[in-house]
Amino acid sequence: MKKLVLALAMLAALPARAATPGIAMQGAPKYAPDFAHLDYVNPNAPKGGMLKDSVIGAFDSLNAYSFKGKPAAGLTYLYDTLMARVWDEPFSLYGLVAEKAEMPEDRSSITFTLRKEARFHDGSPMTVDDVLFTWQALKEKGKPNTRRVYGYVKSAEKLGERQVRFTFGEGADRETPLIIAMMPVLPKSWWQGRDISATTLDIPPGSGPYKILSVDPGRSIAWERVKDWWAKDLPVNVGLYNFDVIKYDYYRDDGVALEAFKAGQLDIRREWNATKWVSAYDFPAARDGRVVKEDLPHGRPEWMRGLIFNTRRPVFADAKVRAALTLALDFEWMNKTLFSGTYRRISSYYPNSELAARGMPSPAELAVQEPWRKDLPPEVFGKAWTPPATDGSGMPGMRANLRQATGLLKQAGWEVRNERLVNAATGVPFAFEILLSDPADQKVALEYARALERLGIEASVRVVDAAEYTGRMEGFDFDMTLNKWISTLSPGAEQVQYWGSAAADTKGSKNWAGIKSPAIDAIAAAIPQAMDRETLVARVRALDRVLTFGNYCIPLYYIGADRVARWAHLRRPETTPLYGMVIEAWWTDTALQP
Repeated sequence: MKKLVLALAMLAALPARAATPGIAMQGAPKYAPDFAHLDYVNPNAPKGGMLKDSVIGAFDSLNAYSFKGKPAAGLTYLYDTLMARVWDEPFSLYGLVAEKAEMPEDRSSITFTLRKEARFHDGSPMTVDDVLFTWQALKEKGKPNTRRVYGYVKSAEKLGERQVRFTFGEGADRETPLIIAMMPVLPKSWWQGRDISATTLDIPPGSGPYKILSVDPGRSIAWERVKDWWAKDLPVNVGLYNFDVIKYDYYRDDGVALEAFKAGQLDIRREWNATKWVSAYDFPAARDGRVVKEDLPHGRPEWMRGLIFNTRRPVFADAKVRAALTLALDFEWMNKTLFSGTYRRISSYYPNSELAARGMPSPAELAVQEPWRKDLPPEVFGKAWTPPATDGSGMPGMRANLRQATGLLKQAGWEVRNERLVNAATGVPFAFEILLSDPADQKVALEYARALERLGIEASVRVVDAAEYTGRMEGFDFDMTLNKWISTLSPGAEQVQYWGSAAADTKGSKNWAGIKSPAIDAIAAAIPQAMDRETLVARVRALDRVLTFGNYCIPLYYIGADRVARWAHLRRPETTPLYGMVIEAWWTDTALQP
């Protein structure tokens, strides 16, 4: 059977998936050993200096693979993986611990050949036994999604001193071998006999570019660059991991972290708060250029953040009701008054990416949708969904939208009595709760609730602590919530977990909206089976059309850039990769560092 060679020796040659799950590997581009295509790195970046970064919260574990506790920042630096990603391509893998990976065209198995030079920090070699141990341990006691994917492996066998093969069984798709290829290699000698599902503050031995220098549990962790790291000269790593030390300080409050940054106690700050980005950076160092404030555009999908309807609730079961409530959100006014006009409106479940539906459906999209025409609203076959808009003047500019919303609610069996919207048949008032976990979201929810009052709807806003919120979300015990779905440039099997009918009945799944649609089930399941990038994009866009016209949530807003403030001694490459800023490619100008 013809084999597809994914990576060869130092070339790390073929992208394991240069664009999509299921790309036909024939004809995939080959890259030169200098990885000249990685223009988001500076191969001549100087090594040295310290990066001081912040994290909000605390940590209680040095085990990144347990679903218990809160792991410390930076643990991804500890272990090398079989293959490594690059961040200017949707989903490509290059050889790291594995010098070569082969699989048949049907992707029913994948065989890795390990590099002879691959070593743990103590000098011991990485072996096939370590690989098999890691797979078995994470399959049995890893995080839920890891257990699920690793469980698709029907057999794992040692073929020789440096070769291991994973053969896939029921449930596997074309993305499964790539997930296996990103598996870390843990030292069996240390982890054997330990519970990998438990938290620990014991410092584990590693193999990656950094090792733990110091730990102050819950307060800080420092990482030291391994100067004799076995993989430092591999082309995929050239220009990366430039800081001698990376230190993460933990803060309970973001405001305190901001003040620490202003005082020079931190080198970098990623800003997520639009109001702070506009108003909180007017201090001497920012005015005189010692602090640089930048918007770094990227091409990854932004979070699909919205007010999510729980369609399991009878009040939200009718799509006309959900469409009416979508008309009541005045994004333009909120953006102007609450966020200084810094946001863009979300109009897709894959915002800021080529995956978003646009214009009329292409022939390839129609081919995906056509078998389900009788089950889908006719709008799905026309122009892509666009959110309702206003002139940003507040309630005067909302009148047309609210009139349209009133009409839809009347069609759905609701009418106004004594200034309250009630069910025309039962007289039950239209009332529901908006559940939040972040107090910062209150201002959006409260403004939306005020608009709903104009329709006679009573929407109460409730903020709960993280534990209660998680429990209620896992049990689907809410009416409406403000939350988000996260997708990559290469969506896969997780789409079924987000939107699939089976997930709607599975507590703990992310089908929070309770979507049950045979059409969505079929389209979502077809995405990880795509054979090339064009097919993948068409299927995702088709799904996007069905989801948006289903009115399962009220899309909110996104940025489309990484907002970063940094002290001037911290330098970066001129090019920002497709996925956004990659801090591993940055470096310190030690001559400027205080």
